[in-house]
Amino acid sequence: MTRERRLFIGGEWVGPDGGHYEVVDPATEEVVGLAPEASREQVHAAASAARDAFASWSRTPPEERAAVLSRAASVIRRDSASYAELACAETGATTATARGMQVAVAVARFERYAKGALEPVETALPPQINEAGPMGRAGVMGAVAVRRPVGVVTCITSYNNPWANAAGKVAPALAMGNTVVVKPAPQDPLSVYAMAAALEEAGVPPGVVNVVSGTDAGVGEAAVDSPQVDMVSFTGSTAVGQRIGEVCGRGMKRQLMELGGKGAAIVFDDADLKAAVAGIGTTFSFYSGQICTAPTRVIAQRGVYERLVEGLAAYAGHLRVGDPRARDTVVGPVISAAHRDRVESYVELGRKEGARIVTGGGRPAGPGFAKGFYVTPTLLADCAPDMRVVREEIFGPVVVVVPFDGATPEAAEETAIALADDSDYGLIDYVWSGDVARAFRVAGRLRSGGVGVNTVGRNMEAPFGGFKKSGVGRDVGSYALHAYSESQAIVWPG
Repeated sequence: MTRERRLFIGGEWVGPDGGHYEVVDPATEEVVGLAPEASREQVHAAASAARDAFASWSRTPPEERAAVLSRAASVIRRDSASYAELACAETGATTATARGMQVAVAVARFERYAKGALEPVETALPPQINEAGPMGRAGVMGAVAVRRPVGVVTCITSYNNPWANAAGKVAPALAMGNTVVVKPAPQDPLSVYAMAAALEEAGVPPGVVNVVSGTDAGVGEAAVDSPQVDMVSFTGSTAVGQRIGEVCGRGMKRQLMELGGKGAAIVFDDADLKAAVAGIGTTFSFYSGQICTAPTRVIAQRGVYERLVEGLAAYAGHLRVGDPRARDTVVGPVISAAHRDRVESYVELGRKEGARIVTGGGRPAGPGFAKGFYVTPTLLADCAPDMRVVREEIFGPVVVVVPFDGATPEAAEETAIALADDSDYGLIDYVWSGDVARAFRVAGRLRSGGVGVNTVGRNMEAPFGGFKKSGVGRDVGSYALHAYSESQAIVWPG
């Protein structure tokens, strides 16, 4: 039976002014459910509800905020099987990914920020001795810096991971005493409404969490330009982030932007090629390449170039593409037909630009692929730095490889760094080398928000965010608590 969602505004489930639209399963093209289409007035009503709730929620003892977040984690864990099925249906993620990297991560983030609500918000500063002058008599001035909630936060989430991405915004924002308006991606909003229902069951007060959705761009615009909104937290493309930033600038709204990426993976001659292939190869499979942190732009030293290309081609060839619900599937569909067409157009563009299509480049064949938005894992070799497939974010299961040389080890390092930094993006880069000192030396010179040394793994307490057009601000761990707060100075005479 088709599930029909309503907007969540001020603690009430409200019928949408614009009716409903279909949410489609990327694997089967069948309707998963009906999502509400909010009007601009309803979005502003959600922001007003959040503003009304802010005064009391911001003064709620941290222990009470922590208890709500902890209960929300318990509710999501209890119903995680059905939530994972929903995530698989509306995102096209494999069952393993939906369970382990979407719903389970959401649980972990609510648990993390239940503890985060109890972290100290005051930082004592050294006393300052002031000489007598126009500002008063001589004396010792004490000071403390205190983090305060920003206010009403609009959270605009990405389609690649509605559970983890929404939880990563909502949980720390609530922990700090903010109230939120969540505007999920139009492709897969049903999971975010399920999260709102879990928060409602956990006892979040009316108006503290509001969810509005829609396919019309005006829904997102209203969630950004509402005069009741103090901050916008956005995950998505750089182009949309730039437009949001312009609106925020006019209203002096705070911003947290996690935008596009074109992660460089530098592979030196002395690298462990097996480890490098395994790490880079995750691009083909993880969310079907729909992840901004993926090492999609490989910069390989000439001595290992051909072996690396061969290894990546073999890796891609062993990945099973198909129904994300099947146990042995590794690569599911991309989010929509439009996005599949976009990825395919980039592959064709790469061919025209002179890249060599080593493997993939089209749609999988067979009776199981009559429907669904599938793209085979694709490897483009012999690429040049000025090619668009090297410079632009494709956001699909596509890896491009650029060779480089160096007459000396020092020259090789300089060339690799220059190629890696020749990008509008700077989210996460990667360095593979058997010389750890060299890897850390190179990492320290890369203009990116994070660098993986011989790994694509993450530390979930480390700051996350980008340089250049990859974003503004940092979150994850305690850094997210800082992102959703303002610093206030309190000074007194000692």
